[in-house]
Amino acid sequence: MRVSADVTLEGQPRLALKGISKRYGSVVALDAVDFEVYPGEVVALVGDNGAGKTTLIKTIAGAHDPDEGNVFYEGAPVHIHSPEAANKLGIAVVYQDLALCDNLDIVANLYLGRELKGSPFRLLSENEMELRARQILDQLAVTVRPLRRPVSSLSGGQRQSVAVSRAVLWGSNVVLLDEPTAALGVEQTAMVLQLIRQLRDRGISVVLISHNLAEVFRVANRIVVLRLGRRVGTFTPSQDAPERVVAAITGGDALPGQAFV
Repeated sequence: MRVSADVTLEGQPRLALKGISKRYGSVVALDAVDFEVYPGEVVALVGDNGAGKTTLIKTIAGAHDPDEGNVFYEGAPVHIHSPEAANKLGIAVVYQDLALCDNLDIVANLYLGRELKGSPFRLLSENEMELRARQILDQLAVTVRPLRRPVSSLSGGQRQSVAVSRAVLWGSNVVLLDEPTAALGVEQTAMVLQLIRQLRDRGISVVLISHNLAEVFRVANRIVVLRLGRRVGTFTPSQDAPERVVAAITGGDALPGQAFV
């Protein structure tokens, strides 16, 4: 099966993985995988269940140590040995569960574990936190208001927006989104896709994991396909038809007019 050549982009990738392999006993989850994402780019990572997407994301996030391979950030070799190390580099992951506290309001969730404290009594700087929260939400065109409403009252799309905004608030230059539109309605999905475009326009590198190729083709600059732990194709939505991506995912032939969802 013929696939597109890798897209040539100017400059160096913000994040690059070279020859990453990961094994669990006799199971090879990743087999010498290369992966890269540039500033201001949305890269969709797609593949069937068991393709290695989650393992690759957890390697980037510092949850797994690769058995082989190297990781580069801004051109320099790095060892991401923990989620804290990933955060310090400016890498944030927004998982499907979002890690939000339903009983807390939007501001409290944005600053969860990183609350601003004033002196001399070390009380929380509520006004400053609310001001900064409002600024970042405005910059990302997130219209969730009021800021003191509990997260439990938000829709799925609004909750996703809060989780992504938290990553941006804390200076993340690479944001990994794991199935951000799963179980969302049409309007909420449109909200999240627009937020992804806002991240890209701010120069943030976005890695999007999704099974929905229609959505991928709407927001991605490049599409990287994994199959059985290997990188088997790189595509550009402006040049490649969806059926070619489907063929790479399944290992079959691209059929004209093949349906995709």
